[in-house]
Amino acid sequence: MEIRKRVLILIEDEYEDLEGWYPKLRLLEEGMEVVVAGPEKKVYHGKKGYPMEADCKVEDVDWKGFDGVVIPGGYAPDKLRRYPAVLKLVRAMGEAGRVVAPICHGAWVPISAGIVKGKKMTCFFAIKDDLQNAGALYEDKTVVVDGNMISSRCPSDLPEFLRTIIKALSGRVGRRE
Repeated sequence: MEIRKRVLILIEDEYEDLEGWYPKLRLLEEGMEVVVAGPEKKVYHGKKGYPMEADCKVEDVDWKGFDGVVIPGGYAPDKLRRYPAVLKLVRAMGEAGRVVAPICHGAWVPISAGIVKGKKMTCFFAIKDDLQNAGALYEDKTVVVDGNMISSRCPSDLPEFLRTIIKALSGRVGRRE
């Protein structure tokens, strides 16, 4: 019996609306379970005001029960990277080979979690220097895949970003530990 894929989306206020909602809806359409987690269990608002409710607090998440994590951009990642529970979760998932998928400014979170050194990645051009200074190998492409790290640049990259995430998650065999 195949295990239903579970994906975590990290959220904070001023997330890029499309980068939060598009992944949530596409992953749900694929039959995956999507859990939204934030620093608090509350409603967060995107840069354009669109609400997204956190199903739970990040500190209450057992990362071992998830196949991947999506990190939307906007201004939210600058806030998320200040929470030790977020960094611990992203670091653990990255080191365990789970899919870590930042888009846009979302790359700030794995940068702060210390898991980008030597990885090929992309991001929004304004934080390219941050990515490179953390030891990542920057590529200006729609989607860059390096092992379990799947990164993208901006909302217009979302279709290819999600196709790549879905393919990676669909290819995951075995069970979570």
